[in-house]
Amino acid sequence: MAGQTKTAHFFDKLPHDKRRPRALITGDKAFKAFTASVASIVVLIIGLMTYYLYLGSRPSIDRFGAGFIVGTEWDPVKGAFGALPLILGTLTTSALALLIALPLSLGVALALSEYMPKKFSNVFSFLVELLAAVPSVVYGLWGLYVLIPFLREVVYPPIRSSLGFLPLFSGPIYGGGVLTASLLLAIMITPIMSAIMRDLFALTPSTLKEAAIALGATKWEAVKLMISYARSGIVAATILGLGRALGEAMAVTMVIGNKFQLLPSSLFDAWYTMAAILANEFIEATDELHISALINVGLLLLVINLIVLICARLIVWRYLKVAGGIMRE
Repeated sequence: MAGQTKTAHFFDKLPHDKRRPRALITGDKAFKAFTASVASIVVLIIGLMTYYLYLGSRPSIDRFGAGFIVGTEWDPVKGAFGALPLILGTLTTSALALLIALPLSLGVALALSEYMPKKFSNVFSFLVELLAAVPSVVYGLWGLYVLIPFLREVVYPPIRSSLGFLPLFSGPIYGGGVLTASLLLAIMITPIMSAIMRDLFALTPSTLKEAAIALGATKWEAVKLMISYARSGIVAATILGLGRALGEAMAVTMVIGNKFQLLPSSLFDAWYTMAAILANEFIEATDELHISALINVGLLLLVINLIVLICARLIVWRYLKVAGGIMRE
C-alpha cells in the first residue's frame, strides 16, 4: 500500500508531457483542432448567410432604413414596403403555438416516461418521433383539407357563441386564420418538444425519484422533483420548438389566410407571417426593390431567430449557475 502511494506521488510530480505517451498527446491536439475547425465552420456559415442576406437587402435598407421595420404598407406597385405586420404575425402565431404545445408536450413526455407501461411506451415513442419527421407541406395539406373544415364547422362556432363578447373571439369565421395557423404550428412542434423532454426524463437519475418516494413523497411529487431537475433542458426544448414555429413557411401559408394588415379583427381573421410572404411572393417578384424587400424580410427573420436562441441560451446558463439543472456549471 505504501509502495503504491509513493508511486502515485512520483507520477504526480512528473511534467504533464511525461505522464502520457507522446502519440496520445498528439492525438488529443489533433482532435481538439478538428473539433475547433468544425465549430468554426458553423459560425462561418451563419456569418456568410447574414452577410449575403445583407448584400441582397441593401437597396431596401438604403431606401427605407429603419422605417422598413415599423412600416405598415406592402405595395409592390407603389414601391412601398413595411414589415411590421409580418413581424407581429410571426411572433403572435408562434407564441400562441408555444402556449398550446408546451403543456401538451410536457404531458406526452411524462406519460411516455413515467406513467405508460414500457411495452406501450416504446410504440408510442416511435409514433411521436414519426410525427416529428413528417414534412411541413404534408401538415399544410392536412390543415387545408381536414383541419380547416373541422374547425370552421365544429369547433369555432361554439367558441364564438360562448366567448363572442371578447374581441379575440368575435367576427366572421373563415376557417383559416391566426388561431388555425397557431393550432397547426402547435401540432407540428409538439412531437419535437415531447421527444426531447421524454429523453430528458429518461436520463434523470432513478435514485432521485427513489429517494423522494422513500421519504414519503407521492408519485406526482416525485415527478415534480424530476421536472425541476430537468428544467433547463425543458427550456431548451421549448426554445427549439419556438425556433421551428418562427421559421415555418409552407404549412402556415396554406392555413393563415395571407392577408396583409397591421392587426386582425379577431383570432378567426386572416393574417400574414414573414415566412409565408417569402413563400408566396419571392418566385413572382421581378422588381429589384421588391426582391430586396423580401430578402430584407428573410434577414429580419434570421435576426429574430438568432435573438430568440441567444436569449434562450442565456436563460439556460443563468439557471444552471443559480439553481442547477441537468448539469451544474
